[in-house]
Amino acid sequence: MPDYRRAYVPGGTYFFTVKTFDRRPLLIDDRCRTVLRKAIVQVRATLPFEIIAWVLLPDHIHSVWQLSEADADFSLRWSLIKQRVTKQCIDRTGASRITPSRKKRREGTFWQRRFWEHLIRDETDLERHVDYVHYNPVKHGYVRRVADWPYSTFHRYVSRGMYPLDWACGDEYSDDDFGE
Repeated sequence: MPDYRRAYVPGGTYFFTVKTFDRRPLLIDDRCRTVLRKAIVQVRATLPFEIIAWVLLPDHIHSVWQLSEADADFSLRWSLIKQRVTKQCIDRTGASRITPSRKKRREGTFWQRRFWEHLIRDETDLERHVDYVHYNPVKHGYVRRVADWPYSTFHRYVSRGMYPLDWACGDEYSDDDFGE
């Protein structure tokens, strides 16, 4: 078994990718999306973090979080969010598909077992990852323009004047400009 090592830095800023089990398109189902939003609000009430950027796609989430100065436990936050969503959306997941391994670990069939994180190193790294988050619906072919995807903090950035509404729409951009 691989030895996963995570970079726990109090007050750190992190980029995350969290996927559904078997990449099933569950996340933009109205009920699951609402449950996810509620779970995040509940977890943030007891374990604060700032969401810097976010995009919700049918089968995965990309987000950038800033943790509080004295805290580095993003794993607990994701665990609690995933547990709450799994419990409330179990009817959408096919609970009969739980393998002995997933049962032993008390895992459902909504989320992939692990998530990917990257500790943001500096402002350039942050900008690159925020751009990646916002461009992702275009990269995956869900929309042609970033502004057309409703489940993203891109719209907040536009309203604050941080991106123009037509950001990344021209021929001068390609998927290579927004890679990990």
